[in-house]
Parts: sequence; structure tokens; C-alpha cells
Amino acid sequence: MKKTLLVGRHGVGKTTLKQALRGEEIHYVKTQYMEYGDWLIDSPGEYAEVHGLNAAIAVYSYEADVVAMLIAANDDYSLFPPNCTQMINRDVIGIVTKINFENPAKAENWLRLSGCKRIFFVDSHTGEGIPELKAYLRKQS
Repeated sequence: MKKTLLVGRHGVGKTTLKQALRGEEIHYVKTQYMEYGDWLIDSPGEYAEVHGLNAAIAVYSYEADVVAMLIAANDDYSLFPPNCTQMINRDVIGIVTKINFENPAKAENWLRLSGCKRIFFVDSHTGEGIPELKAYLRKQS
């Protein structure tokens, strides 16, 4: 599997997605620090939200093959500025989580404005979209 860094605001579903991708039982866990696993790096939402902490995301992106930017379908805003993926010299994908809520097209649009060319739509609780995402992360570069 490609080593993947999950980035997004708190509550977007990064840890839940990590559990779904690993085939673990889904349960709420608040990520308090950069959790560097076998092939998934789970970042606390605060690292994306707080200016002084987001340097850690930049550092960990060098450890990853893929940077996954997450926005939930029920989010009211995007943390990611337009064209921000141009600063990342790794493969960058967008992931819309919680697709059975609100309007996933809004989140997809924000990810595309940020520069994500490849977007995945997932619901970690139902498993929808998880096989496609896993297949992509298994691909050899």
C-alpha cells in the first residue's frame, strides 16, 4: 500500500476512514498527535486548523507517497485554499467523507478548487467507496 497522509479539519472522519481502510471496528477516537502507522499517517484536525501546527503536516508529507485531503459532505467551509496542491510534490487526492449527508458535490468542488484531480467519495460506516480507494492506494506507481 502507498503510505498515505490523511489531512483535514477535526471531525471530518480521518480516523474513522483509517479504521475502515484497515478493516477495524469503527469507534470514535480523538487523534491527539500524528499517528504514524504502517501505511496510514493520521493527523489531528488541529494540525490543519492552527497556523502554528500546520508545519507538522508539511514535514510528514515527505514521509508519504500520497497526501489525502478530506472534506466532509456536511462541512460548512473548506480549510484548503485554491490551488494549494501545487506546493506538494507528492500525489494528492481528495476524499469526500460522510457522503450520505448534505451535498457531496459541494465538497467535491472545494477539493477541485484546491487542485485535487482525483476525488474519492466514501462513507466509512457503510463501506461505500472504501474498495475503490483501497484499490487506488494498492496501485504501483
